[in-house]
Amino acid sequence: MLSKNNNYHPSFKQEPWSAMQMKNKSTLLFYFTALVLMFCTSCSNKLYTPLKKYSADQLREDFDQMRKVMEDYHPSLYWYTPKDSMDMVFDKYRSAIKDSMTEQQFGFSILAPVTTSIRCGHTSFNYSKNYNKFMRGIRLPSFPLFLKIWGDTMLVTANLNRKDTILKRGTQIYSIDGRTASDLTSVMFRYLPTDGYSYNLNYLRLSSAFPYYHRNIFGLNKNYLIGYTDSSGNGYTTVPLFDPYGDTAIRKKTDQRPPLPKPKKPSKKERREDGRSFQYDTLNNAGIMIISTFEDGYKLNKFYRQSFKTMRKNNVGNLVIDIRSNGGGKVNHYTKLAKYLRKTPFKVADTAFALHKGFGHYKKSFEGNFINGIALTIFTSKKKDGNYHFNYWENHVFKPKKKNFYSGRVYVLINGPTFSAATLFAHTMKGQDNVQLLGEEAGGGNYGNNGLMIPNIALPNTRMRVRIPLFRLVQSNPGPKDGRGVMPDVYIPPTSKAVRDFVDRKMQVAFELMQKQASTIPSH
Repeated sequence: MLSKNNNYHPSFKQEPWSAMQMKNKSTLLFYFTALVLMFCTSCSNKLYTPLKKYSADQLREDFDQMRKVMEDYHPSLYWYTPKDSMDMVFDKYRSAIKDSMTEQQFGFSILAPVTTSIRCGHTSFNYSKNYNKFMRGIRLPSFPLFLKIWGDTMLVTANLNRKDTILKRGTQIYSIDGRTASDLTSVMFRYLPTDGYSYNLNYLRLSSAFPYYHRNIFGLNKNYLIGYTDSSGNGYTTVPLFDPYGDTAIRKKTDQRPPLPKPKKPSKKERREDGRSFQYDTLNNAGIMIISTFEDGYKLNKFYRQSFKTMRKNNVGNLVIDIRSNGGGKVNHYTKLAKYLRKTPFKVADTAFALHKGFGHYKKSFEGNFINGIALTIFTSKKKDGNYHFNYWENHVFKPKKKNFYSGRVYVLINGPTFSAATLFAHTMKGQDNVQLLGEEAGGGNYGNNGLMIPNIALPNTRMRVRIPLFRLVQSNPGPKDGRGVMPDVYIPPTSKAVRDFVDRKMQVAFELMQKQASTIPSH
């Protein structure tokens, strides 16, 4: 019941522009306005434009509504940020609303830093449905380099300017317009929500879409000064802005959208395989299980049954479970997997509570209020602390499977995007004698997180949406409340060589450990 793909901030699913911290506002405004005008010309529905500005009074009304709902319903608003500090954040950004703004400006310059300050990875903002619909398929100009970034290291993984012969894959970058990796991340992390202080997730976010995050936060320049290192030493080069259509295309094609390739619709089987897959490696006597989601729609129960049956029949001694890109989903899908692997009974949560049983006078603000309201009424009860507890997740004890239980060696691959329900799985398995967690710190908190029900509230004027989890969940046998994620037993950081050579180092180490450790053949 935890939300899907929570490892990515909703405000970055599209490619909005922001006027914040720009060196060259006119460049960005020209491109964005030209593109919008071009696309508006061919749109049959001309009632909506992302260039519409909302008055300061309208924006303050939206902001006040968001704050009131958060203060009334968010179960962990002050979990990592004390109330006096959070009040200062609210006051600071409300006072920053001095003039009219577009959706993009309001969302990124006001809502993003506020939601990030809460340090809850399930609390974030998204644009209005009209905005997202309008922007679908539109590509905006951006910083041209995709970078793998970790710590103080930045490596080129792709260059959108294909004619560039200097900044090829594997080239190390030490500065962008004078900013080092640590300079960049110290700013960019202020706009990316995390659970507590589990920042590893943000490095993976930046590594997956660095051009867009850079544009959203720092704006656009016509050229960028890049400091780099190659075989001949350190050097500087200037690279141009990446323009997907080109000035000529923008000025000439004002009567229709640029043609976009029609994506092939995946079959149901292909979609399921994208969410989970299993392979049996006969050479290493190993099963490789990749589970990218715990959401419904992937027939996970059937997948578990078939996979563990195959391993029992083949006496498989090693199992790799890859949940590195698993952003979560339904808690029951993680518990059903754990029952095949966990040797002792387990519970999901020490506590799981909401502040209210219904939505009161905010009912119209919450999307999905009818279904969520029924669930709150049926599944929660008020306890002495005044909160409404989800008794099932607090009290139910899950027992190991008797049929097809797996007792061989288990290697669970985790990293920053391992989030929400996937973090609960990693926490449940950590410490068992035949299990090792390999990789990097998970994005989800080792103490607990917020979720179970995560509705949007729609702001009254802009119709922008803010996701607010209704339940605080403290995990069963939680780790310390230090804001960190579930830690691996074997830390496997990125390496420059692995990035350059397209080597999956974490999977490689799992197989190296299989060879070093005498496999215990399971008895089923």
